[in-house]
Amino acid sequence: MDSARDQFTLTIAELLGEGVTVSWHVDMACVDVQPQRLTDVLRTLRDHPELAFNQLTDLAGIDYSTWPLPRATGRRFGVVYHLLSIGRNQRIRVHVTVPDDDLPAIDSMCELWPSANWYEREAFDLFGILFEGHPDLRRLLTDYGFVGHPFRKDFPVSGHVEMRYDPEQRRVVYQPVSIEPREVVPRIIREQGYGAENHG
Repeated sequence: MDSARDQFTLTIAELLGEGVTVSWHVDMACVDVQPQRLTDVLRTLRDHPELAFNQLTDLAGIDYSTWPLPRATGRRFGVVYHLLSIGRNQRIRVHVTVPDDDLPAIDSMCELWPSANWYEREAFDLFGILFEGHPDLRRLLTDYGFVGHPFRKDFPVSGHVEMRYDPEQRRVVYQPVSIEPREVVPRIIREQGYGAENHG
């Protein structure tokens, strides 16, 4: 095992304390944290001089409802933070599961990193994850009248409503989806014995 990696893992585990597990995936340290410790852990990663992860480069929501992986620990939603230490040229991933499946909510990180603002709005819009303390949590990518959260696994591929311009009303109108459900998987028909060794 790489001694620099081992030392970095020990440093992170020691500085972050209880309720945190550290693993490595594709040459990146990955920290799993309990929701109640999220703000403290991210603040330590940003402010401690031995870590100095001063830039939030990405934040994404996750819907684990159809995943066979045990990582979600029985919770439906999770959030992943990607941080960069510019001075150390090092990256780290922080993963947290959101406690309540029916009303998923977790602390906003806009106070720590202003760049979290639009990332959190995107995760709210697409997954319905609420970020408590966000200064302006509203939809970012979908229309204001949009119903539901399109990146949730139970959201229908065709959506619930469609919009079109009505020339008589001279405005955009919403209506139920008019697309008929259809099978889009190509059907393959092969003759008897196709691919056999002596086919010819």
